[in-house]
Amino acid sequence: MATLLYRLGRLAFRRRWYVALLWAAVLGAVGFGAVTAPAAPDEGNSMPGIESQEAFDLMEQRFPGAEADGASARIVFAAPDGQKVTATENRAAVERFVDEAADGPQVARAADPFTSRAVSKDASTAYVTVTYGVKADDLTDQSKATLEDAMAEARDAGLTVEAGGNALASQPAAGGAAEGIGVAVAAVVLLITFGSLAAAGLPLLTAIIGVGVSMASILALGSALGLSATTGTLATMLGLACGIDYALFIVSRYREERAKGHVPQEAAGLAAGTAGSAVVFAGLTVVIALAGLSVVGIPMLTKMGLAAAGAVVVSVVIALTLVPALLGLWPNAVLSRSTRRRGREKGDGERNGGSRWARFVLRRPVPVLLASVAGLGALALPVLDLQLGMPGDEAKPTSTTERRAYDALADGFGPGFNGPLTIVVDAEGAADPKAAVAEVEQRIGATKGVVSVSAAQFNPAGDTAMFTAVPADAPTDQKTKDLVHTIRDDRPAIESTTQGATFELTGSTAMNIDMAQKVQDALIPYLAVVVGLAVLLLMVVFRSVLVPVKAALGFLLSVGAALGSVVAVFQWGWGAELLGVEQTGPIMSMMPIFLVGIVFGLAMDYEVFLVARMREAYVHGDRPGQAVVSGFRYSARVVVAAALIMMAVFSGFISAGESMIKTIGFGLAVAVLFDAFVVRMALVPAVLALLGKAAWWLPRPLDRLLPRVDVEGEALGRRSAGLPVRDDTADRESIRV
Repeated sequence: MATLLYRLGRLAFRRRWYVALLWAAVLGAVGFGAVTAPAAPDEGNSMPGIESQEAFDLMEQRFPGAEADGASARIVFAAPDGQKVTATENRAAVERFVDEAADGPQVARAADPFTSRAVSKDASTAYVTVTYGVKADDLTDQSKATLEDAMAEARDAGLTVEAGGNALASQPAAGGAAEGIGVAVAAVVLLITFGSLAAAGLPLLTAIIGVGVSMASILALGSALGLSATTGTLATMLGLACGIDYALFIVSRYREERAKGHVPQEAAGLAAGTAGSAVVFAGLTVVIALAGLSVVGIPMLTKMGLAAAGAVVVSVVIALTLVPALLGLWPNAVLSRSTRRRGREKGDGERNGGSRWARFVLRRPVPVLLASVAGLGALALPVLDLQLGMPGDEAKPTSTTERRAYDALADGFGPGFNGPLTIVVDAEGAADPKAAVAEVEQRIGATKGVVSVSAAQFNPAGDTAMFTAVPADAPTDQKTKDLVHTIRDDRPAIESTTQGATFELTGSTAMNIDMAQKVQDALIPYLAVVVGLAVLLLMVVFRSVLVPVKAALGFLLSVGAALGSVVAVFQWGWGAELLGVEQTGPIMSMMPIFLVGIVFGLAMDYEVFLVARMREAYVHGDRPGQAVVSGFRYSARVVVAAALIMMAVFSGFISAGESMIKTIGFGLAVAVLFDAFVVRMALVPAVLALLGKAAWWLPRPLDRLLPRVDVEGEALGRRSAGLPVRDDTADRESIRV
């Protein structure tokens, strides 16, 4: 592995213009494809294997011409203080809105609130549900404009008008200021780390190129693979973070090899062969973690994971090819100014901040280990109260019309009105379908916790009906979850009285509850698959049993502490106002899976980069303790910089308006903080100090079975030993550039 990448690095350095032009051509080609490709079809958030999805599918099958998950807008009308929406002028304004909305393009129907019992008891609030025959992403600008114009006319009549639903809702996406903040902080960290504008700018440049290639590829292939810009949110996060970090390690090792006296081309080859090997295996662990998201069985999650994995692969390839090529264009510019004046890089020396910290830990391994475990364990305690759900409009800022519509409906109709349960009755096998549906409707309406049920609507064939049941509590309340389970538990008794009819629960509230349970059930299998594959991969990298096991256990501590912090902030509300969180509640259902998958990959990044240098020193003759010090002397500063960059990129997304992106950004940022600065910088050296030589033990049968990949560059070390510090023709040309 090391020799192959060494040759690749030298080749990219030597053929630098060809490599640079090739990547420019790739970026241009995928960019053109992204611009000309048709928009990806909206496949919705299909959740196979859960009752809510089965009920949706039945609705689409039995109610022809209607989209079970089609776009809808719930327009809320509130009368001025002291007035009622039933007053003559206000009622006329609402009815005009209904007429105009119903005549709009793509509209299936618009329900009159005065005939559909959509007026609150005090007559202060009413709502109109506008249902479309297409999904939200398929709505045309004309359809949205027609609805917005009708709302504006109602406002001009003196009513307060707000819009809920997904027809006019903005789609969650990362970008803009969030990415800009992260990149700006990363630039400062790189400048401080390297002391050179070129060295700081090169990782940023290659990372931005990598993100551009990845996102353009997602958009270009979106129509064929069902990907969208939203799918690429995770790819953007990881593409930036990993792209900067991987280039950072190559550039840092290049400077180190120049410090040893190697000519630029040889230094680029050695950097690609040693640090590049670590980049390859670190990238593989991230890809394993992201591809493993397919275990959950949620198509949207699978697509996000695979798209992000593709972005990481692009980052690895760019680090191994474009970075050495750019080093060939500016071989001395990435060195510090004082180094360029001296003509030779001053080495790190035997004592620097990293080596001093390592010696401190080696002298006190037990206290450091106990403090690390106790601190992370305490932060993980809130996980015991973890409640999963899917934040809705209640989690949005009050500046949005969706949040104001949610609050108005809750005030006028009760907290459960924003999350009605949809009951689909399949009466195809019943002797009297109408009587069977009436029985189901009566029994569910009498269930404790149900405030009201709507009149059942039959399909044209008369064999299927659906109606809604309004819970007494908010959609994310634990009591609503218990109500869903109660109705389903009572199903056998209810169906026994319907003579052949069956029913299922669906709707956004039931869908979120089912999805949370599906994710929770998949978490342990996902952990087993990802951790098992990664431990096996790290065994190949480090030729050790205990080092990979220690890496996995350290990850569990850091991800537990990160998830506990998410619960404390976003569920309990500790410091929520500081992050702009206006409404606390259950944690997004997919957050634990996201956190586990992404953080595991990133945690293994730091493990590979840091411990690979220790392994390299140990293979080259250092004692176990001295190998730890050597690893920290060469890698600690770069790992710290990489972690700060990751935190900067992820923290930038905390400023996003969408609760989902805000939660992911915070969770990933604190996870990197705990894993890099507590687990890898404190717990890892403490454990290795206690293990001594046993840390690098590998049973002989495994030693013979596992392939040798030479990540530590032992072959390169023998090759470069005694090489004269002499430029060849290519190197002299590159220096003149």
